[in-house]
Amino acid sequence: MTSDAGMGAVGPPDGPGHAPGPPGLPNAPDLAQRPPGPPGLSNAPDLALRPPRPPGLPSPARCLVMGVVNVTPDSFSDGGSWFGADAAIARGLQLAEQGADIVDVGGESTRPGAQRVPADEELRRVEPVISGLVRAGVQVSVDTMRAEVAQAALEVGARLVNDVSGGLADPEMPRLVGQAGVPYVVMHWRGHSHQMQDRAVYQDVTVEVCAELRRRVDAVVAAGVDPALIILDPGLGFAKLAEHNWELLTHLADISRLGGSGRAFPVMIGASRKRFLGRLLPAADGSARPFAGSDDATVAVTALAAAAGAWCCRVHEVPGNADAVRVAQAWREAAGAAAGAGTSRDAG
Repeated sequence: MTSDAGMGAVGPPDGPGHAPGPPGLPNAPDLAQRPPGPPGLSNAPDLALRPPRPPGLPSPARCLVMGVVNVTPDSFSDGGSWFGADAAIARGLQLAEQGADIVDVGGESTRPGAQRVPADEELRRVEPVISGLVRAGVQVSVDTMRAEVAQAALEVGARLVNDVSGGLADPEMPRLVGQAGVPYVVMHWRGHSHQMQDRAVYQDVTVEVCAELRRRVDAVVAAGVDPALIILDPGLGFAKLAEHNWELLTHLADISRLGGSGRAFPVMIGASRKRFLGRLLPAADGSARPFAGSDDATVAVTALAAAAGAWCCRVHEVPGNADAVRVAQAWREAAGAAAGAGTSRDAG
């Protein structure tokens, strides 16, 4: 389940008070006031070590890769490709073999303008796929906004609930997740697909997304969700224009700490094949690239997000992204070693 709504300019230029960031990316306005992190990170010295990882999921040192299986006829980039249990299971197994740490199974499209499907239809689509993948030993997450779908998925072995509404679409979801004691992705969301782009209005997108996510975290914790099991997702493309997406990508440290200095939460990024990438790299006639034509750009975003401390990147094609997170981890480790050596020299 994913939106593809990012469009518009590719990001703000450098302005007064901006310190240098990674070449070619918008800079974080508060970077000058923060201690330096490893080279290539945006504004996150404390993400040189990532936040604690949710228990019950893979926990390598690197950023995880989540492969997408949309069991839908109308998802924005691959609708119909895996519509059917056998095809979807085969696709999930392929993603796992290619290096996906988690396979995310969804049965409802959230592309702009999509209409909701009935709960029984969503269940019919995802339950046999999740159970088939679990039997094969695959770590599976369920991508749903409905508590009853999440419950059925957990009963057949799903290990994580990925809720693009952050508990807003179904008030029973946080209670269910809290009782189940499983990791929970809380995404920034301002409404269902048919109306969300009307709400892509911000004065300061990072500040507002952090504030709205903080309210959701407070609400789901009050409903019984263990904070140690919460994963944040800034919701790229969901009530976001391209400039909003780029700014959020360069402020992962702020998102992780919800704009403050308290607890750091793991952050998941879902940029794969979204339209803001296709519009960044237009064809000669100015038209956006086809969705699958943005796979290389997705790999680039994955590498940058992983280097900046993302916990997981959610992608449609795994191989290049599996390489990217390993390159990013090597970069982080080398940068950390260099920083440590510099500190030792300074102390001497």
